[in-house]
Amino acid sequence: MPIRVGILSCAHMHTYGFVATIRHRSDTEVVGIWDPEAERGQAFAEKNQTKYFADRAELLAQVDAVLIGSPNKLHADDIAAAAAANVHILCEKPIATTPEEAAQIRGAISGKDRVFMTAFPCRYSPSYDKLKASIDKIAPVKALMTTNRGSCPWGWFTEPELSGGGAMIDHTVHVADLMMDLLGEAPSQVHAQVGNGMYQKDWEDIAMLTLDFPSGIFATLDSSWSRPDGYKTWGDVTMTVVGENGVIEMDMFGQEIHRYSKAGHTVAGYGSNMDALMTEEFLNAIKENRTAKTSMEDGLKAAEVAMAAYASLEK
Repeated sequence: MPIRVGILSCAHMHTYGFVATIRHRSDTEVVGIWDPEAERGQAFAEKNQTKYFADRAELLAQVDAVLIGSPNKLHADDIAAAAAANVHILCEKPIATTPEEAAQIRGAISGKDRVFMTAFPCRYSPSYDKLKASIDKIAPVKALMTTNRGSCPWGWFTEPELSGGGAMIDHTVHVADLMMDLLGEAPSQVHAQVGNGMYQKDWEDIAMLTLDFPSGIFATLDSSWSRPDGYKTWGDVTMTVVGENGVIEMDMFGQEIHRYSKAGHTVAGYGSNMDALMTEEFLNAIKENRTAKTSMEDGLKAAEVAMAAYASLEK
């Protein structure tokens, strides 16, 4: 019997890639989509030849798993509804934007035996796998310099009541997760500086974090929307790892061709499809009845780094 998958909102751009992977498999099917913005959900359903559900509960009653692609501030409520329906969950990042949301999610998932996976595609990058496998060659690690930059995605991403912030909440969690996976520890202190020099709006478009780890390692993370309009919104994840015995540099999306013309800037990538690799892991974890590679706790720990960065601004 195929895994029946439902979509809880397609507000996040990655949802389209996740669905493409599901439709490619013979052992899965897309049952339909619910979206609080009916017009957006209906357009997605028509484009992907599936059904639009006006009622979230009706969709949840007909599926085994859900992909949650709603705006950040709606994740906790969608997760709680999916958990109550006892279905498997793949949720976009950041899965929470406040400690209260994190507590709501933990409470909703407590005692459940379903797969819960945070959408961290960077963990499925062959480039990152190679970096992680090589880290012992330069050990001990002393410092990291990292980036996750892009152009502003606009839409709900720049509406803090839906997103939870600006560039920092959007771009911090991917690399924070990589750092903690690579080093095996969470930062003990996070300091952030932000600005709005690109667009002069109420939300930050520039964000620089400095992180201290218990072992003495320190790191920097540029998580800015600092690229001009027309540049890609996603795909500038880099890591420079400085060790006592050498340096390793990773450009995760370096396998691409850039084209500049009067019409603008376009990018053609020829590397691995990380969204597909991640979605495959989610589906395989369901079939094999095991924990997924990027868990709920991974998602919450990365979100807590972003929360600590915002807290540092208040202090």
